[in-house]
Amino acid sequence: MISKGLKMTFISLLMLALFALPALAADELSASQAIDSLWVVVAASFVFLMQAGFAMVESGFTRAKNAGNIVMKNLMDFAVGSIIYWAFGFAFMFGIGGFIGKTGFFLNDSFEHLGLNIPLPVFLLFQTVFAATAATIVSGAMAERTKFVSYLIYSAVISFIIYPVIGHWIWGGGWLSKLGFVDFAGSTVVHSVGGWASLVGAAVVGPRIGKYRADGKPNAIPGHNLVIAALGVFILWFGWFGFNPGSTLSVFAPNLGMIAITTNLSACAGACLAMIVSWIKYGKPDVSMTLNGALAGLVGVTAGCASVSAAGAVAIGAIAGVVVIFAVEFFDLIKIDDPVGAVSVHGVCGALGTILVGLFATDGGLFYGGGVKLLGVQALGVLTAFVWTVVTTGILFLTLKYTVGLRVKEEEEVEGLDIHEHTGYAYPDLFPVNVKL
Repeated sequence: MISKGLKMTFISLLMLALFALPALAADELSASQAIDSLWVVVAASFVFLMQAGFAMVESGFTRAKNAGNIVMKNLMDFAVGSIIYWAFGFAFMFGIGGFIGKTGFFLNDSFEHLGLNIPLPVFLLFQTVFAATAATIVSGAMAERTKFVSYLIYSAVISFIIYPVIGHWIWGGGWLSKLGFVDFAGSTVVHSVGGWASLVGAAVVGPRIGKYRADGKPNAIPGHNLVIAALGVFILWFGWFGFNPGSTLSVFAPNLGMIAITTNLSACAGACLAMIVSWIKYGKPDVSMTLNGALAGLVGVTAGCASVSAAGAVAIGAIAGVVVIFAVEFFDLIKIDDPVGAVSVHGVCGALGTILVGLFATDGGLFYGGGVKLLGVQALGVLTAFVWTVVTTGILFLTLKYTVGLRVKEEEEVEGLDIHEHTGYAYPDLFPVNVKL
């Protein structure tokens, strides 16, 4: 048994750690700065976990023979993108400059112009996980037929220049922010950029073998595991509580709780309406459409989560939950093969949610007596993000197509990217191969 004296000694040391050690750091950070820093690091951790959510959603919605490839892409776009964003992307996004930031490469500047209440490395970490989210969205739209090396190059380029430029215009003090454009946590900056890049990538790489019949009608290619896909959606939903509330950059923000509420309510409304509409259209409630409905609600409210009421968030989520179903069908109709619905969820609903801020914002929204000014600014920002992303990723993907190549060989696509692009299948029991003894 532990003696009473030893217990008291342990308790004394614990109290010293709790009270004396923070005092030693008082010269560096105030109490509020330390608490805010902890909050932002925790929120960044939530957002980082969304990489796992994307990996599960994308692998669940695609076939088992490509699951390992999906996981590798979601792992490596974060690894590659984090280094590129630290070295260049963060400076382009938040450095001092007009069209693009020109200071602070490799974090070699204080960035005092940002007026942060948290240490710069903490802010860098938070922004890094956002940049990774924009990059990883494309993985699902181009799944099952894209070369791994080409995807790595894409991830580096989007983190280097494509994402940071639109981020600078909106979050880095650029021209859109000066016009009053509202995108609190990234419906446009993060999700639309990822969604429009997905649209271009899926169009350039072409549909999967067997996706469309000779008459042009689509064939269903079911994913291998809806349970994993659902787990991914739950992880993403969880991560969004870091994504949106974390964007306050302060645990003392008076609207922190309301941001969490608007985030959750919009997701719920998106799931409910997607379920109802799919039930009406298909005779039964569709699982995959309902899962994407929840994500559509989350994406849609991300721009206005700090600007709309709880009722406004429900309306935004409900609209997004309906629109996402028709968007998925539309892209199928025009032969854009998007296995996970990334273009519909992130591109369409990201743009839609941003525009809806102009209607539902309690300060400046059309429905609250604010006129059409904010609505016009929101529409301009959405259009700008679309044009910038489509043009730049179009150049990028076409360059990759005609240089290193964008699509794997037909044999590789048929047999699976796991075995041809990597060392083996994620599910080796399902795909036995000859082993030399």
